[in-house]
Amino acid sequence: MVAVQARAFAKGDRKHYLDNIRWGTVVLVLIYHVFYLYNTVGVPFSIAEDAGIRAFDLVSYLVYPWFMVLLFLIAGISARYALQKRTHREFLKDKVNKLLVPSTLGLFVYHWISGYLNVKWGGGLASIPLFLRYPVFVMAGTGPLWFIQMLFLFSVCLVLLRKIDKKDKVWMFCGQISTVKICLLVFLIWGAAQILNLPVLTTYRFGIYGTAYLLGYLIFSHDEVQNSIAKLHRPLLIVAIILGVAYTVRYFGVSYASDECLKSFLTNCYLWAAVLAILGCGKIWWDRTSTFASYMTKSSFGFYVVHYLVVQLACYLVYHYGHLPKALNYLVALLIELLGTVLLYELLRRIPVIRYLLFGIKVNK
Repeated sequence: MVAVQARAFAKGDRKHYLDNIRWGTVVLVLIYHVFYLYNTVGVPFSIAEDAGIRAFDLVSYLVYPWFMVLLFLIAGISARYALQKRTHREFLKDKVNKLLVPSTLGLFVYHWISGYLNVKWGGGLASIPLFLRYPVFVMAGTGPLWFIQMLFLFSVCLVLLRKIDKKDKVWMFCGQISTVKICLLVFLIWGAAQILNLPVLTTYRFGIYGTAYLLGYLIFSHDEVQNSIAKLHRPLLIVAIILGVAYTVRYFGVSYASDECLKSFLTNCYLWAAVLAILGCGKIWWDRTSTFASYMTKSSFGFYVVHYLVVQLACYLVYHYGHLPKALNYLVALLIELLGTVLLYELLRRIPVIRYLLFGIKVNK
């Protein structure tokens, strides 16, 4: 089975639905950040307490529990496929260029601007001495880069695990898992949600995200597992919808980023059902490509890297200077963000040094 999959990917066969789910989820992250910056339920760093509409927070409740878990799980699957074609050294070298450089050096080049806005809008600018401002801006500008930083760490840990399990016995054993046991992994996800969560930097949830990455690598990279989930795509979708309604009714009004919400069993049941449903439905309905899909597959990482500064400025300027009805603020800010993100990425990726520091691109292909 290992040899068959290795030959398949060596020939260039791609799982288009995984590519599509990945870039589709990145687009969802861009949309979410508009609703996040206008949130009314106390999630930190909103534009203003009265900037949004409570009913519109529904979007954030529905996507926040699962969309980053899904990205980590797909990253684990992709890591398995990459390591079938690359040595450990080649794999890590690629991750240094594509993940470590953008999530560290990129802070000093681009993301410090977001840090400046965070500090300024938070009212802390005047209290910072001039000689400390730039370092503080750099530290405050991490924003969505936490995902890339954690992904690099998990990639390094994965190579260490592979050195221990040199004969791939764990991966082969995990491929024998039944569909029932895949569903019962919800208890593992729920348990992982309780541990290794940083107290202040709450997005760094090492327990659940590390678990999702390993599950992607060990279990969901198997064709048999993907096929078994696809066979149940409709029941999984129905269950996910039912649990999504139940979860939203239960926690609407509570901060969707709070421990009370994220650590609950109901939330994690909805999370896992949503992840499985998206994987199953994606394989059935979205396993194809096009010129647009190919462009999004290649560009979505860059969109993720640059978008947050754009959405910050869009939401702030629209709210303070647009003088529009609140409902229109969401739409206008989203349109500015999407267009501005694409244009900014296309500009920055053409600048030789900048494209490497921000996107890990050494050659403009």
